[in-house]
Amino acid sequence: MIWLTWRQFRVAAATTAAALVVLAAALALTGPELASDYSAGITACTRDGGCAHFFDRFFDDYEAPFQAATVVVLVLPALIGLFWGAPLITRELEAGTHLLVWNQSITRARWLAVKLTVTGLAAAAAAGLCSLAVTWWSAPLDKSAAPGFTLMDPLVFGARAIVPMAYAAFAFVLGVTAGLIVRRTLPAMALTLAVFAAVQIVMPLTVRPHLLPPVSSSFELGPENVDSFNKSSDEAFPQVILDKAIPGHTGAWVLSSRLTDPSGHVVGGDGAPVTVRVSVTSGPCAPSQQAQDPAQGFDACIAEINRLGYRQEAIYQPFERFWPLQWIETGIYVLVTAGLAGLCFRWIRRRLS
Repeated sequence: MIWLTWRQFRVAAATTAAALVVLAAALALTGPELASDYSAGITACTRDGGCAHFFDRFFDDYEAPFQAATVVVLVLPALIGLFWGAPLITRELEAGTHLLVWNQSITRARWLAVKLTVTGLAAAAAAGLCSLAVTWWSAPLDKSAAPGFTLMDPLVFGARAIVPMAYAAFAFVLGVTAGLIVRRTLPAMALTLAVFAAVQIVMPLTVRPHLLPPVSSSFELGPENVDSFNKSSDEAFPQVILDKAIPGHTGAWVLSSRLTDPSGHVVGGDGAPVTVRVSVTSGPCAPSQQAQDPAQGFDACIAEINRLGYRQEAIYQPFERFWPLQWIETGIYVLVTAGLAGLCFRWIRRRLS
């Protein structure tokens, strides 16, 4: 059975291996230069104290390849489910070869067990190697990423560490299950893609934020959590736009960032501009004060807003929970994958003839 499984699987395995070799070669050629640029920039900015500007500039320069590499890791499990999982049984059913294969001395349960084990382990290994290569290449960018692209943010979290392996195993067994139920390759592929995409959207939006109880706290305003500070259409008061970042908690996954007024009531936030009741005709926020020294004027105006009692009310998952969340989510996918595999064994014995 192992020999037969390899004979049927070798073309798909060779194609995936070739793609991974190309990806690894591209990352290996560009990775040392990326790390060197980061190291040189850190050395220079440490001397003059401008590391915040260096991080912004450095990440902007490499944002496109960073996103492309991340998308490759996220898409690979879906492709495994489509082209490895869905056709696994539908190919036998459509060709009629199951009538011969499943009537030999090897039972259909043993046939399925070997297929799931060999191909499933290959799927997890392929996703793991892809994630490992991209994680190595992206290390300097992960240290300097802008809010929304840090390790804890949904787009990047699913392309790092161990969860891509769980995604790949789940997508593969999901494809096999869809093939067993639908019995046609193209409909099974469509069903696999739809269900996998839905799960990958629902998990980071509604499940992952609550795998561990999120932290809720309030913070003073400052350069770390204020994205912009502008004069509003109402010329008596300025507008503040909060960033999804938390002072003193670099890399945290910010679930909600809202502004509260001096009485403690939420007045807006989550990326929307919020009007604050501070005078711009006189005092630290006056245009004359801002024009003399914009940086110092900004600090003085924000200090005045803090003195009045405005605060950032944030709900977040600290960066220290990255690995606990990785293990918990991996465990969930492993359990779901095991459940689908059990369904496959039950279905192939009782429902499929």
